[in-house]
Amino acid sequence: MGRPLPAVGIALALLTGVVVAVAGANLLLVLAATLVWIASLWLSAPPPPGTMRPAREGVELTPDGMGELIEHSGLPMLVLDGERILVANAAARETLGAHVVGQDARVAFRHPEAVELLSRPGSGSAWVQGLTGPRSSWQLTRQPFDERYSLVELINRTAELDISRAHTDFVANASHELRTPLASIIGYAETLVEQGENIEPKQASRFHNTVLREAKRLQDLVTDLMSLSQIEAEKHQQPTELIDLVSLTKQSARDVAGSARQGRLVLPETAEKLMIRGDRAQLEQLVRNLVDNALKYGQPETSVDISLSRDPAGRAELVVRDHGEGIGAEHIPHLTRRFYRVDPGRSRAAGGTGLGLAIVKHIVERHRGRLDIKSRRGEGTAVTVRIPLAG
Repeated sequence: MGRPLPAVGIALALLTGVVVAVAGANLLLVLAATLVWIASLWLSAPPPPGTMRPAREGVELTPDGMGELIEHSGLPMLVLDGERILVANAAARETLGAHVVGQDARVAFRHPEAVELLSRPGSGSAWVQGLTGPRSSWQLTRQPFDERYSLVELINRTAELDISRAHTDFVANASHELRTPLASIIGYAETLVEQGENIEPKQASRFHNTVLREAKRLQDLVTDLMSLSQIEAEKHQQPTELIDLVSLTKQSARDVAGSARQGRLVLPETAEKLMIRGDRAQLEQLVRNLVDNALKYGQPETSVDISLSRDPAGRAELVVRDHGEGIGAEHIPHLTRRFYRVDPGRSRAAGGTGLGLAIVKHIVERHRGRLDIKSRRGEGTAVTVRIPLAG
């Protein structure tokens, strides 16, 4: 599309040339001056609406052409005419809504940082919170084509910030969990040292037992943290060892129950082998965690039922069911979060670290499986693990 001819200016230039020629000026000089005047008017004319001339490339682009270039980009992109949205690609229309085309960009974004970015000259970027949801975070980048047109790019940073927040929360929770037994150990140890021989033997024995119990709890917590870290580091490496899940489950369940609680176990009677590809140590840890939780939180005189079978999709299905108090539906989605406890006091008293189900979840994910938890108040809890069969 060419530049528009400045008709009024050209008419004025021709009229002036005629008047000067009639007044007796040199005809060739008048003609040359008039042509130069008209050429300067044409060169200084602004581009028509809908034409963009990038300053560096010197190539004219139409909105339709620019729209075609950015339409299929995975990032939301907008072309602005001043502060009005001229073009929005498919990703931008999906993110902001198709109605933003033609709107003032400041109205579409409704955020002080975005308004400030669009109001100042030149390129720049800004962070916008809550653009597509209460917790969403977007980075806006503006790049001018010239004094009139600019390109705005939106980058979704929500997932990155969520991961950062999760890491911060994990460090804070881990620090709190580690500090609690340490404070107990230090407090009782200081009392034993300060009172020395003056402390009564029964009280000293109770203090020693408390220090030992808290030290073991601290050891368990450190062990679980190291296990979780190792499992997360290996989550993209699918295990290759061929393992019979039936024999592994039976042995691991007996090990964790010990002689004192073995009578509560109801083990699977199936003689069929369920062969999967897995990491033996991690699968043993998975079974131990599930059975230990069921034994701890089930009613003392009730059984812990363990079953193994093939599900309709051809996967090995392990179910560990207790007959305890059950868990409220509002807690179910959060059970696999690190350090989440339905009843913190009871969990700590039972020796729980708050990491057992988080470890189970990551082991299941590494084995390309699925974890489901079902529970009802007064009926107990059933945890189901499904892992693809080998071959």
